[in-house]
Amino acid sequence: MHTDTFLVAAGRPARSPGASVNTAVELTSTYAADGPVNYARVDNPTWNAFEEALGGLEGGLALVHASGMGAISAALSLAGPDATVVTPDQTYNGTGDLLRAHESGAGTVVRRHASDTAGLLVAVETLGPGDLLWLESPTNPLMDVIDLPAVLARSRDRGVTSVVDNTMATPLLCRPLQLGADVVVHSVTKYLSGHSDVVLGASVVADTDRGRQLGDRLRRHRTLHGAIAGPMEVYLALRGLRTLSVRFERACANAAELAARLETHPAVARVRYPGSGAMMAIDVAGAPDDPGPAERVCAAARLWLHSTSLGGVESQIERRRRHPSEPDTVPQSLLRLSVGIEHLDDLWADLDQALNAGTVALRP
Repeated sequence: MHTDTFLVAAGRPARSPGASVNTAVELTSTYAADGPVNYARVDNPTWNAFEEALGGLEGGLALVHASGMGAISAALSLAGPDATVVTPDQTYNGTGDLLRAHESGAGTVVRRHASDTAGLLVAVETLGPGDLLWLESPTNPLMDVIDLPAVLARSRDRGVTSVVDNTMATPLLCRPLQLGADVVVHSVTKYLSGHSDVVLGASVVADTDRGRQLGDRLRRHRTLHGAIAGPMEVYLALRGLRTLSVRFERACANAAELAARLETHPAVARVRYPGSGAMMAIDVAGAPDDPGPAERVCAAARLWLHSTSLGGVESQIERRRRHPSEPDTVPQSLLRLSVGIEHLDDLWADLDQALNAGTVALRP
């Protein structure tokens, strides 16, 4: 099946006369004894439908988690005792916060390296079995691109467990399991569900002996830590997944054109666009350590939503350094843009006026 078709067809009930076209929302905490499931913290048919669809999309076996951070936490638990974790120096700040917690309490050593392929290849040479490699491409929010096949191949040679956060690229642009990753994680809240109405996460492993072993560990972590998803949220995510292809196509087309226009905008010092996808960042003109102009741009936006998320049908804009946990490698003047599916001309008109309003004080 083509991906567009698979997204519509996957995770449906078996066809029979009078059968529902949609998987039911199974609202129960308790099951009668001696069946395949004994308690709802362990499994739920609504989860299974979503996991079937996402697993097929990524080319592996999926688990749904209560949030993206739930999936990240489960994946980081795969690092062995006193393990070393190698990661780019710029990742999603929630991941960074959790890594710092592991450093202070679990004996984990975290080595942060510049978000470039050459540096990460050197860093992987210091790792071995029991250690973990954490990757994003593009990185959040600087949009650096890493050569995943090269770095993942080296980590596999070293016996290192590798995890790729594929939230921003989505399986439509990148399938890390096919590139050699052991685990893929998603914030399902973002593009997969796509409507800013659920908080969910997911992990995916390869359908191999090693992948299933890792999947068993992730499932056990989910069950024991209780970070399980509500069936209604999972139903909504599966419904959102049906339109991922058409939503993402429109958002990516909007982003490519906006990136081209922003390159020549006098209020923009730098455009950080990875060349594909619907995410970008811009450095607003002025001093990199001055948050004022960027904050004024956000305040002046009317159509673009000033908010801390991404991947919804609505376009969103945010100055990331407003969060205390965002590292100082992110300029104060940087704005992250999640481009949505609105009409391109409306998006440009609002962004243009906001940029002009926010930087008017910089002009002679």
